[in-house]
Amino acid sequence: MVDTKSNNPVPNFYRASAEDFKKIPGSPIAYWVTDDLKRVFDNYIPLSTIIDTAQGMKTLDNNRFIREWYEISTNKFSIFHEKKYSSHSGGLKWFPINHGGDFKKWYGNNESVINWENDGLEIKLLAKQKYNSITRTVTGIGNYFNPGITWTAISSSNFGVRRFFEGFLFTNAGMCGFGENLNLNFACCLLNSKVSGKIIKFLSPTLNFGPNQIQTVPIIDNPKLRENINSMFFNVINLSKTDWDSYETSWDFTTLPLLSPEYLSPTIEASYQKLLTHWQEMTTEMKELEEENNKIFIEAYGLQDELTPDVPLSEITLTCNPHYRYDASKPEEELEALLRTDTIKELISYAVGCMFGRYSLDKPGLILANQGETVEDYLKQVPHPTFRPDDDNIIPVLDDEYFPDDIVGRFKNFLKIVFGEKTLSQNLDYIAQALTGKSTPSPEKVIRDYFLKDFFKDHVQRYKKRPIYWMFSSGKQQGFNALIYMHRYNKTTLAKMRTDYLLELEAKLDAELTALSEDPVKNKARISKIKKQIDEMKTWDELLNNKALALIEIDLDDGVVVNYAKFKGLVRAI
Repeated sequence: MVDTKSNNPVPNFYRASAEDFKKIPGSPIAYWVTDDLKRVFDNYIPLSTIIDTAQGMKTLDNNRFIREWYEISTNKFSIFHEKKYSSHSGGLKWFPINHGGDFKKWYGNNESVINWENDGLEIKLLAKQKYNSITRTVTGIGNYFNPGITWTAISSSNFGVRRFFEGFLFTNAGMCGFGENLNLNFACCLLNSKVSGKIIKFLSPTLNFGPNQIQTVPIIDNPKLRENINSMFFNVINLSKTDWDSYETSWDFTTLPLLSPEYLSPTIEASYQKLLTHWQEMTTEMKELEEENNKIFIEAYGLQDELTPDVPLSEITLTCNPHYRYDASKPEEELEALLRTDTIKELISYAVGCMFGRYSLDKPGLILANQGETVEDYLKQVPHPTFRPDDDNIIPVLDDEYFPDDIVGRFKNFLKIVFGEKTLSQNLDYIAQALTGKSTPSPEKVIRDYFLKDFFKDHVQRYKKRPIYWMFSSGKQQGFNALIYMHRYNKTTLAKMRTDYLLELEAKLDAELTALSEDPVKNKARISKIKKQIDEMKTWDELLNNKALALIEIDLDDGVVVNYAKFKGLVRAI
């Protein structure tokens, strides 16, 4: 510890007592720590007095045991069942797991699930086989399914703690703390404060945040302090959870915010402006709450001379906040443009989900999300749909409208139903402008090009390289492309794709070639393109036919990586 007023006989040279270092748990050589911070360690009790911190399990084979929740069937996922807190519940295989993730405070990063069927039998058998011990790697068992707080074990940026509730397990990538709910709420607020941030920096300068470092954070535990932060805690959790659940990669997603009654207007532009105003208000409110949280702890710890409560917008970890979601150094106009573009892409993604029956305009939440489900299963839940899903789970994505269920035609119909037919042209213009950043005389072409070139790439990124909509494609000539929804795939899907779409398209292109040949000079470019496409499709057809005859089965429990590989050569690379 350093007395900077009297302890430096020469510039930039300081003396510090070895006894002072011992007062900080772990005795870090943090010579720059001030007397005020030293006093904090002298006077206050460690966090371990109110919560237990723990390191989670090592599965020894994450590829085998861990999935993203959207890869699997929901009828095997605990979150969608009443008996979600026990792996002895009949038929349940997948349970949510805290598994680290990006810098995120308060709530979120809830995407991973673990195979804990029959009380983790397979994981325990592997541990026994490898080490002749279960508890050596399957650690923290006593806290499985308990509520707690979690943080990412290794971070390249800031430290953030998230609250979670009953039903979770945890790995060594997602460290956790457990205890009484009020203690957990208090710890969450403390650990997300600037006071804790400063302390943790010298407790763990390597950005490796283990349970030992976190449990030594000193706390002031008194009724007045708890009272001050209690209501604030619930406000920040509600804001953070609302934000997290607004995106379809949350298992609590119900509907697209843009289409919610409080924002929905006849035009997408007006709807977006209402939603944007709401998002800005959410971000402002969260910033004020976090600064209030900081102020409470700074004053309680007597660190007013060292810290200010201010929180930069880039650390307000709401996805609707462009300063956090993107590079905060970009100009404000560019950040707003990125947010608008992504919001439109989310609208398109949701529309595709409705086309496949994963979602419905008539019922919130997931509809078809189990292996092999059909339109008949959809109609049992939504008997009279406003927007009917695709019957055969094959949606062509082509450079023109060759089929009644062409994806651009279906998307236009979606927009008519949601926003009204009168504003269709205006809405198509707005979408095209959001996708390209400029006005265009051919908005439908822009939208078609997006589906052809960029939709699948965006989908892969959104779903962290675990796409649930698969793009079957003949190749770079874009002769034939079609999307399917993996949960609705069955062993006859490829045969139907071949006979009802690929061969039918070849016949239509042959007929178009015949018509174009009447003026070969004028139509030279188009004739050349079609010929290349037909050649590509014929080569691709050989593989498609072979795979169709093989009657390939998939098992959603195996995950996207294993199942997608069965169609190599037919699908776009991830």
